[in-house]
Amino acid sequence: MNCEIFQLKELDVDQFEIREVLRCIFHTIVFHRALGLVQPKEIDLELFDITYVQCGDVEVERKIDEKITQFIDRVEKHPNRKHQICLSFYEVRNKQATWFTNKVERHYWEHWYVNLSVAHHPKADSGKSHHPKVVNAGESASEERDAQRSGLESSLREVLFQIIKFGNEKKDHIPSVPNIEGASFPFEITISRFCFWDGNAQENAPDRASKHAQLIGSAVNGGWFSFSSWLVSKCPLIEIKMDMVIWSLQLHPGLLFL
Repeated sequence: MNCEIFQLKELDVDQFEIREVLRCIFHTIVFHRALGLVQPKEIDLELFDITYVQCGDVEVERKIDEKITQFIDRVEKHPNRKHQICLSFYEVRNKQATWFTNKVERHYWEHWYVNLSVAHHPKADSGKSHHPKVVNAGESASEERDAQRSGLESSLREVLFQIIKFGNEKKDHIPSVPNIEGASFPFEITISRFCFWDGNAQENAPDRASKHAQLIGSAVNGGWFSFSSWLVSKCPLIEIKMDMVIWSLQLHPGLLFL
């Protein structure tokens, strides 16, 4: 089965904008991969003049909000950096049991990478000042924030159009409808620790790293990442080591074949 990989346009966001932006993106992706058993619900964003559609499924909303909260916690620990979060669709297959594997494994058929460049700006001072220089500085900062918000709104619209375009054009890889209850194909959301390339966070790191994403996806399909996720859940301290291994695979994909 082919695994499609979609890299969405990088967005420049402030920390307080992350939750709304990611909700809008993830729910739009899931809605365009809905199974048909949905009750569409329109949502108006509070920060932007944009309306998107949710599937109206409580479990989907809970799962997305839970991961967004984890992502925001990660961003707060590493502010003013580039971050990446991925929504992946998969199907569950039964396989012959062996000594070291389970009978069930995940086969990933689609990855959506969301790239955010996160800044942190202090909240504007609500107090008033009669000093002309302070007033001018406040007005300048307000104009800058308005320009940034307008630019982000425009970019977010572009991302939504990307999702619609990719979702409508790429369908041959989608598996047959599974015999499960719910509004969506099974999916998971994973958080990348950093967007590194050659040891540094670079502006085009997500695009360059995507060249090896299919190879890494092969490792995922092979079950190695499923095992690592289980191991991390049992011992959180192992997470740092796992991130180092993932980074090594991006830098040296040939390690997959050793």
